[in-house]
Amino acid sequence: MSDGVDLFDARSFENGPPHAFFAELRARPGLYWIPGRPGRETMPIPAPGESAADVRPVPVEPYQQGFWVVTRYADVEAVSRDHELYSAERGSVLLADMAPAQLEMFRQQLISMDPPKHTRVRKLVNRGFTPRTMAKLEPHVREHAREIVDRIARKGECDFVKSVAAELPLLVIAELLGVPVADRWKLFEWSNALVGAEDPEYGTPEGAQLATMEMFQYAAWLAEQRRVTPQEDIVSTLIHADIDGERLTESEFNMFFFLLVFAGNETTRNAISGGMQALCEFPEQRARLLAEPELLASAADEIVRWVSPVVQFRRTATRDTELAGQAIRENDKVVVYYGSANRDERMFNRANRFDVARQPNPHVGFGFGVHYCLGASLARTEIRVMFEELLPRLPDIELAGRVTQLRSNFINGIKSMPVRFTPEA
Repeated sequence: MSDGVDLFDARSFENGPPHAFFAELRARPGLYWIPGRPGRETMPIPAPGESAADVRPVPVEPYQQGFWVVTRYADVEAVSRDHELYSAERGSVLLADMAPAQLEMFRQQLISMDPPKHTRVRKLVNRGFTPRTMAKLEPHVREHAREIVDRIARKGECDFVKSVAAELPLLVIAELLGVPVADRWKLFEWSNALVGAEDPEYGTPEGAQLATMEMFQYAAWLAEQRRVTPQEDIVSTLIHADIDGERLTESEFNMFFFLLVFAGNETTRNAISGGMQALCEFPEQRARLLAEPELLASAADEIVRWVSPVVQFRRTATRDTELAGQAIRENDKVVVYYGSANRDERMFNRANRFDVARQPNPHVGFGFGVHYCLGASLARTEIRVMFEELLPRLPDIELAGRVTQLRSNFINGIKSMPVRFTPEA
């Protein structure tokens, strides 16, 4: 059994998810326990006229309880299916334990709600994610993807993350929300600050808190604009949505805006980046897509399975129970690892093989159960369309340097990925 893989520590993911460690955990009986760790403090910068001796440490996070690691597909599915036994609301879906005021704020977010509250809010926000709305977006997605390829095609090289993978979801989510295109990089910077709190290149825990507040202020400003002058965007739909006399509260809207900016940007960006990396590392699969472009629909799901952009979500046991033969007590943290489930040999034939034609492909990269991703169809569309536009024009695109991974135990992300290709004439 491997030692030294601390899943609490974001540094354990600096070279990508520890897939070998997860494979060992799947092979052993029961569940694996990660012990708790002390809380953390930070020393703020003294204000003008204030001496360093006057500054007191500020808590960044309280004591972090230990947790059960769930790695097998069947167990991840069981936890995800039973929202009454494994609550998203009791401790939120985030691995980190939070101070009471912060936890209460995150409980206003859709993914950290349990039914019946989750059912009510999801019914309201579903108004912005109807199949008709999503289908209408594809021509815009394709137009954006084509323009992105136009901008790099003659260069012969670029950083794929910044020039391609980050651009498409930013443009799409900005259009979806009604955010001015000029402001789209605000979304990029906020989401980087949130996901990069453990990565010194991206930010700090304090920077993540500041980004959250700035995002809430922006959401409130945008909501006020749409109350006065509704547009054809999701913000207008959500602000004016009314089901059985109920509307989203201000805090519920703010948290949903937060979720859309984060989930609609980070996850798709990293799926596209990780998908390109996989196509470079499995050139025979790229050759197959070039020969059989109709496989790009199944390839989009295989990319999500392979990359699993969301590493894990946490649940909290609401009563004493048992999972995989392991006794679990009420209020225990139970953390499901999607990337591990998506490489479970019991569920996927040749699970460690990237296969663009994989069928069936019952991956859990979009979650499972009542919390299945609202934007799954949009994410599939963005991934498929981006590669439909990119691969025929830059068929020999290849890695041209070191792929730099995000330091995060929550998002399987790539910060930079230099690529080269034969420039278009």
